[in-house]
Amino acid sequence: MKDIKKIDEKELAVKTPAQAEQILAQESESATLPDEAVVAAPEVAAAAPAAGASPYNKGGRKRGGERKAFTKKPSLTDSGLIEKVVSINRVSKTTKGGTRLAFSALVVVGDGKGKVGYGLGKAGEVATGIKKALAAAKKQMIYIPRRGTTITHEIIGQCGSAIVLLKPASEGTGVIASGAVRAVCDGAGISNILTKCHRSNNPINVVKATFDGLSRLKAARTPSVSIQKEVETHASPSIT
Repeated sequence: MKDIKKIDEKELAVKTPAQAEQILAQESESATLPDEAVVAAPEVAAAAPAAGASPYNKGGRKRGGERKAFTKKPSLTDSGLIEKVVSINRVSKTTKGGTRLAFSALVVVGDGKGKVGYGLGKAGEVATGIKKALAAAKKQMIYIPRRGTTITHEIIGQCGSAIVLLKPASEGTGVIASGAVRAVCDGAGISNILTKCHRSNNPINVVKATFDGLSRLKAARTPSVSIQKEVETHASPSIT
């Protein structure tokens, strides 16, 4: 019989996207530090004590001395894009050798200026699944026309049994949406919008329905000079 791939307990404990991002950040942080640097650091510190340290204070730092440089932990937005994990699901596949477990991740990527995309990745580990989803999302980004901080007009998107209503809103309204629709709006740079999800609440179908509606938006057209002159002449009464 084929051996069934074992999965760590921390992978089985993942239930929310926030936990998945935390695991991915910890793994990327450990990958950036080589083993030699970790082992050599204590030896250097022990051989050469800090400048200004008293002989009575063994290896201590004098008050007011130099502090360690603060290093920012690697995050999902280091690439310059807004990357949000919408959902993490644990899926299983029954084979002749037994049941194989895996994780599927739904990720939304956007630049905050009108370009946004989504991707779905599946792997035996959460971090690998998120990386696959990010790569797929960056390859299929689309441009969404906007009018200021909202969309150009009202539209309805549909995918399967999920229906999403998108309506433009005035300045200061905010993003009135669920988690899946909010992730798409944040990635596209839409900060004022009214939305409503009907029937299905499946995150994958809701994201696809949102993209269906946003991809069919028409760009706002500015009136030409001749039309503006015609409007002005009809608006202002002629004086005889």
